[in-house]
Amino acid sequence: MYLTVLMILLLLLTFLFKFIYSVIYIPYKLGKHFRKQGIGGPNYRLIYGNSEEIKRQIRKAESKSVPFNHNVLHRIAPHYYNWSAKYGKTFLFWFGSKPRLAIADPGMIKGLFMNKAVDKIEFDPLTKQLFGQGLVGLRGEQWALHRRIANQAFNMEIVKAWVPDIVTSVTKMLKKWEKENEEKEEFEIEVFKELNDLSAEVISRTAFGSSFEEGKRIFESQEQQISLTLQAIRSIYLPGFRFLPTKNNMMRWKLEKETRKSVMKLIESSKGRENSKNLLSLLMSASEAEHGFGVEEVINECKTFYFAGKETASNLLTWALLLLALHQEWQEKARDEVFRVCNGNNLPNAENLTDFKIVTMILNETMRLYPPIVALTRGTSKDIKLGNLEIPANTQFYVSVAAVHHDTEIWGKYAQEFNPLRFAESRKHLASYFPFALGPRVCVGQNLAMVEAKIILAMIVQNFSFTVSPSYVHAPTMRLTLQPQYGAPILFRKI
Repeated sequence: MYLTVLMILLLLLTFLFKFIYSVIYIPYKLGKHFRKQGIGGPNYRLIYGNSEEIKRQIRKAESKSVPFNHNVLHRIAPHYYNWSAKYGKTFLFWFGSKPRLAIADPGMIKGLFMNKAVDKIEFDPLTKQLFGQGLVGLRGEQWALHRRIANQAFNMEIVKAWVPDIVTSVTKMLKKWEKENEEKEEFEIEVFKELNDLSAEVISRTAFGSSFEEGKRIFESQEQQISLTLQAIRSIYLPGFRFLPTKNNMMRWKLEKETRKSVMKLIESSKGRENSKNLLSLLMSASEAEHGFGVEEVINECKTFYFAGKETASNLLTWALLLLALHQEWQEKARDEVFRVCNGNNLPNAENLTDFKIVTMILNETMRLYPPIVALTRGTSKDIKLGNLEIPANTQFYVSVAAVHHDTEIWGKYAQEFNPLRFAESRKHLASYFPFALGPRVCVGQNLAMVEAKIILAMIVQNFSFTVSPSYVHAPTMRLTLQPQYGAPILFRKI
């Protein structure tokens, strides 16, 4: 009995020591280390760090809309906006007991993304279910293998071969708009939803050789998973919590099971088709040829690209249409270019994509003002030096993409204004504009995203003129990507 009590006491003391060391001593030591180098920030809070304060600031920012201008940093990244105003562009805050160094200096950002000791922060068990089991969340040799296969699938020559499929999908959507509104001179379309469906169709056909209807259940499950994943990203994960039968956890288990079942069905149905150079066929080939690349890896990558492929393109196009609806002069310039490049109403093709100079500048300026991802996180496994700062191992980084893209020191006093001509010239600094990230982990699907966006935008301006609907409420908000909180209603007229 005495020995049992002693063992329990020893276990409790060990736990208490580890708790004090990791949750009190280490944050105190690291905070002191950074303060000595002139880095300030909000005070550390026991266990949760500043995560609860961040959530409060986000809720407050999202509780009210803003005027339809592009000065939106205070709404899409309120904690960065508020703390950088108080502590400077580089400051330290805490996610749980983990230090996060916020940076927005192009020189430091370039050094960070090019450092081999820096990599993605590992997803916790709740966060990784949506897309963290694939390329986005992998690290080390596993990541290198998956990246090599994905690079083959999304190289520009293969993407160009998908152009007819993209054009067919867009034509189908535009005909649907016309048919549903043939009696009307002017009609309203909620483009955020329409473009989500269109992007889902495009990623299904191009990367997986299937139709939207075949992938529909996957998209529906992933849509339901988004709010659960966002909740997990913003919260501190407690070890073992994923096994508790809470309402949200049971929903996670159900959706994960349904998604994997739907993807497996898609894989099975693809086996009888003629082989083609799409992502799924390459993944299936790798599954047969590469040691350690099995069916589970194929399922994980399908989940990742179904989600990422749809989200990136649909959000970019939603903001681009809203911007052109607001800035009519640029809509006219885009339309003139499309008519010239396509010789009137001819369809875009793989050969004339590079001639869409104004359309490309518009898309680039859209991603500057409304980047798909507002911030990127990274972590270092070793002690590194970044600029003049000594950074200890296991420090996390919060890279504010939106802050850099809106910085008046980089983009001039009119940085908050929509001006695609900024991209008529070369960039001032590699890390002054990075909507698709930087370094080895630059977005593997950016070729498809840009080709898809050019074609869709060109075909819409070719067929319709449009203005912002009076019912539109400007409320950009960061879910997993930057979205309009209340949708994007736009008024269209057939040309």
